[in-house]
Amino acid sequence: MYTGLMKPEFPFLRRLTSDLNYFFNRFGVENPFVETETTWTPTLEVFEKGNEFFVKVDVPGLKPEDLTVEITESALAIKGERKLEKEEKDTGFYRCERSYGSFYRSIPLPEGVKIDLAKATIKNGVLEVKMPTTPIEAKKRRLEIAEAVVGEKVTKHAA
Repeated sequence: MYTGLMKPEFPFLRRLTSDLNYFFNRFGVENPFVETETTWTPTLEVFEKGNEFFVKVDVPGLKPEDLTVEITESALAIKGERKLEKEEKDTGFYRCERSYGSFYRSIPLPEGVKIDLAKATIKNGVLEVKMPTTPIEAKKRRLEIAEAVVGEKVTKHAA
């Protein structure tokens, strides 16, 4: 695949580009170093506030039927597509800087999220997914440190 970033006669750069594409595709994102007309990646905001976990995604112009939101114990997956509306301009100048196409975002979820109570809403071009969380107490205990056996003596010290 020739991306315009390198000349095809440089095999190292061709391999590097291939490896980068593979890396980014494994995580469900497009390579940000390659510009394509069919790529659109909406921005998102992820935060925890009080006992709730929030994911907000900017999806201007999309309706609920243009989006798919799926959730598992470990991740939230958001898929969607912004379709290009065909417009004929007979006279004058026309320029379009909007991005169109399909997107896929996968957001890892923290421990303690109650996925069965998750809710998704869309308002003013922002998809908001919120779910309650259960506070997780960090379990800790003090470990006893034993010295390595040297001969027959073993000495124990508290840490």
